[in-house]
Parts: sequence; C-alpha cells; structure tokens
Amino acid sequence: MSQEIDYSRHALVVTALPQNRPHRFALAPTEPERRALAADFDLSALRKLRFEGEIRSAGKRDFVLTGRLGATVVQPCVQTLEPVTTRIEADVERRYVSDWQETVQEGAETEMPEDDTAEPLASHIDPHAVMLEALALHIPDYPRAETAPPLGEMVVTEPGKTPLRDKDTKPFAALAALKGKLENGEGEV
Repeated sequence: MSQEIDYSRHALVVTALPQNRPHRFALAPTEPERRALAADFDLSALRKLRFEGEIRSAGKRDFVLTGRLGATVVQPCVQTLEPVTTRIEADVERRYVSDWQETVQEGAETEMPEDDTAEPLASHIDPHAVMLEALALHIPDYPRAETAPPLGEMVVTEPGKTPLRDKDTKPFAALAALKGKLENGEGEV
C-alpha cells in the first residue's frame, strides 16, 4: 500500500489567478512522493519527475494550462522481467472552459470530442492532477528490454493444410498473391 500524500496543496483557486499575466508553476515531487507514485502506477521506480509550466487567462473567463512533463520510469520488461528505463518528455496543454456545454443523451453513443485538451472550468485548477494524468498517459504499456528476444510469428493450421501466417492476414495479402501469380503467368484474370 502506498503512502498517502496530500496533493491538494497544489490546487489553485481560479478566482485568485491573475488575469493580466501568467501564473508559473514548477512541481518536482520529493523522493517519498515519487516512491508513493511509483507504487500507485505499478512501476519499479520513478527516478525523476518534474512538471513546469504556466496558467494564463484566455478571454474573459477561460484559462489555459501549458507545461512540460519530464520523467524517468523503470518497469519490468513484459517478456524477460528485466528492468526497462524509459525517459518521458511531453508537452501538456489543458483548456479550462467556463461555459462548458456537454450534451449526452441517455443510451446514445458518444463520440470523442475533437479537442481532447478542453474541460470544464471548476473552482480550482490542479497542476499536480494534470501532471499525474499526463504521466499515466505516457508510461509505456508494454516495455521491452533491448535484450529481449524478438517476438515469434504465430502459425495457425489444421493437420495436412497450409499454415496461416501473420503475413497472410494482412489486408492486401490476397491481392499480392494474385499479382504474383499473374506476373509468373500462373493465372488469368
């Protein structure tokens, strides 16, 4: 169980943010905080984590958070369990919209919005929460060590039949095979 750390101290009251200049921030969690986050994210280690940026007004009531995330994560290789170290560098942007309109009909399918950086403006903007979300999105899902052997090809067949290989399941494999037959004079169109 990870150590409970109160991150609410990073949340900024929107009404206290300056309208005529950017509010700059720099977050660099301490070693105990990084250990707790590593446990929360199921990492072997979180060696470095830094999130720097600014929040500035956009129009009369909206705000934009822009920042740069830097992190070094260590995870076990999905194949060999060797430690895999990954350096993450990512630009982050969030737009906080005061007149947010979200129309969701009961039982209807919803589409992903074109602008995935926009969200409703609440009473607080929390750069720490944005940092954690960005980190979660950039941690590799399937880290592989450089020494991991190449993944094999899956071959599926019934006894006595030609095996179905990965290349045969590609969208244009049948067209390529037909083209090859025509070029070798083996078939007619």
